[in-house]
Amino acid sequence: MRVVPLALVLLLAPATLGAQDGWKTDFSKHTVPPDEILSGGPPKDGIPAIDAPEFVTVDEADRWLEDREPVILLEESGDARAYPYQILVWHEIVNDVVGGRPLVITFCPLCNTALAFDRRHRSRTLDFGVTGMLRHSDLVMYDRQTETWWQQATGEAIVGRFAGDTLEFVPAQTLRWADFKRAHPDGRVLARETGHDRPYGRNPYAGYDQGGGPMGSFVSGDVDQRLPAMERVAAVRLGSSSVGYPFSALSEGKVVNDTVAGTPIVVFWAPGTASALDERTIARGRDVGSTGVFRSTVGDEALRFGAAGDGRFRDEATGTTWDLTGRAIDGPLRGSRLEPIPHGDYFWFAWSAFQPDTEIRR
Repeated sequence: MRVVPLALVLLLAPATLGAQDGWKTDFSKHTVPPDEILSGGPPKDGIPAIDAPEFVTVDEADRWLEDREPVILLEESGDARAYPYQILVWHEIVNDVVGGRPLVITFCPLCNTALAFDRRHRSRTLDFGVTGMLRHSDLVMYDRQTETWWQQATGEAIVGRFAGDTLEFVPAQTLRWADFKRAHPDGRVLARETGHDRPYGRNPYAGYDQGGGPMGSFVSGDVDQRLPAMERVAAVRLGSSSVGYPFSALSEGKVVNDTVAGTPIVVFWAPGTASALDERTIARGRDVGSTGVFRSTVGDEALRFGAAGDGRFRDEATGTTWDLTGRAIDGPLRGSRLEPIPHGDYFWFAWSAFQPDTEIRR
């Protein structure tokens, strides 16, 4: 029997756009059917975003992060930061500036979507909060400047002044803490000192990702039956092409060499990352692994890769060894970096809801 947190079953009535109390949103503009937007329970800002994030060193964070815990890696202009899931699961949004670039780092537990966006839009820098609404089980954010509502899974504005616009995706990779600290020993880590009292390290959605599907009350329409609803997929969209790579297949081969929208890419998978949505203590979650997606070209040459064991990968042309973050760590190309491609490790039901024409590749 699937375990569902009590907080998820409250207030499931459709959030009609006429219910405007406390909002400055221009509800006359919307790009999706209003009855697809549901109340998830918490009110506006009931899940508090982190607006003034503080950071600690890798050594300091190592006192309270375990090696297999998932973190989100963001790197801009040499500024590498880790955002632990044990914090994001309670806040869902962090407004930050990384390497001088204003970014918003987001995590929707119900869809397993850890995504980042540039906060600059139409010559202004936006700050984001949590509406308390869901669409296809996915977090609906809002910007505090215009109170436009934004779909986290796609970066699209769906209600308000900016309806129809899209935020720019920024590469954000989920990986285990051990991989982050090995790749970025001088990196910075989002601190637990958030200004809010939460039991960081605990999972408020215990058992959620072991069920047969998401809560039907939060999902409009039928779930695509090509994969199990809660299968994780490494999801990529390039141009008009969208592709999902199932973790069940990735865990067997570890690598997929592919071409999407004319771009040669490689998908890496490595074991060892705990699910944040399984056990009550995140560090004890079952191993679901994690992925990296990169352009497979170095210079003018498109490389082909294979698994090299121990979460490492090797290109066939030079024999160079690469890690999950796309860094060449040994061999002729040591010191080189593969260019990351924005992607997310979505639950299948969520990716297929927003990308119904997606291909499944193995």
